[in-house]
Amino acid sequence: MTRRRITKTWRPRAEQRSAIHRAAPILPPGRWQEFDPFLMLAEDWFHTGTFEDHPHRGIETVTYVISGHMAHYDNKSGHSGVLGPGDAQWMTAGHGVIHKEDPVPGEEVHSLQLWINLPRDQKLMAPRYQDLQASAIPQRQDAGVTLKLYSGSLNGLKSETANVVPVLMAELAMDAGAPYTLEIPGAYNGFVYVLDGSGEFGEGTAGTAGDVLWLGPGTDGLSTLSVLARGSLRFLLYAGLPLNQPVAAYGPFVMTTPDEIRQAIEDYRAGRFL
Repeated sequence: MTRRRITKTWRPRAEQRSAIHRAAPILPPGRWQEFDPFLMLAEDWFHTGTFEDHPHRGIETVTYVISGHMAHYDNKSGHSGVLGPGDAQWMTAGHGVIHKEDPVPGEEVHSLQLWINLPRDQKLMAPRYQDLQASAIPQRQDAGVTLKLYSGSLNGLKSETANVVPVLMAELAMDAGAPYTLEIPGAYNGFVYVLDGSGEFGEGTAGTAGDVLWLGPGTDGLSTLSVLARGSLRFLLYAGLPLNQPVAAYGPFVMTTPDEIRQAIEDYRAGRFL
């Protein structure tokens, strides 16, 4: 097995976008080949009225709630619900959806939203929603370590979340001094986002709360990432299979050519997302 190193680290800076919204670009958009199949990851602190009705096409969004309670609905299936801390929503926009995400009245929501690219031949697939409740997430306990698996397979644990592109998403909580080794498909691109505490990743790269750590390349088969918690440590691991395809993006639409973007805009304006 290849031992994965950390090749890049960075610390995003939160900016006040409006009186009701603060955001930090965890994975900034535009670095399509580097982050493939991931398009962007944003950390948001927001109040009611920030994310009103808005469309998406050609992507999946994965929203993970850190704190607060977020109400949501979409126009396609009439799906609606409320997500709380530790819950996630896996939305496949496909052909097109219009949805809304809003804190319940009087609350601020702190969340992470990841955008995942869709394969070219499935950009226009039927939309779907998967609400992943924290209480139902598969998990395992090892010495000083709790692993929760939102998507994919990891260390003998398997999630039932339906993927288009193979994606691994896990949350780990580790006691101070605990070591752990994660087995990740070698072909996957991946990264760690530290939520709380501090630790060492790969061959001793330090990471503390707010740090992003990008995994170096693996080889065929499985690869490993070693982690050592210096204090109590909680982090998210994301990894996915690259698509190696062109990207054309305009706002909430991500396709493969400018013509497809123009068609997405035309379809949205003509009400074809309904």
